[in-house]
Amino acid sequence: MKHANDLIQTVILTEKATLLTDEQNRYVFRVRPNATKPQIKKAVESMFGKKVVSVNTANFGGKWRRRRTAAQGKTSDWKKAIVLLAEGERIELA
Repeated sequence: MKHANDLIQTVILTEKATLLTDEQNRYVFRVRPNATKPQIKKAVESMFGKKVVSVNTANFGGKWRRRRTAAQGKTSDWKKAIVLLAEGERIELA
């Protein structure tokens, strides 16, 4: 397994992610595209010291972008992980 800091890139703090945190005790992370659910679970448990119940993931493909007249490029593919913590567990993000 890679180091936990290598798998979890950032915490996603959008309005929808904040609602998931407040209402369902779920936290949303941006993770490496090749990270598996068991690896994400171990990484969150080791980084924050909390018990993880389940992990859901979603893959997102990069978008094509155009710069100037002829230059095109593609943003990188990424993966989102939604982590459900055990009852009574919380992560202080701010």
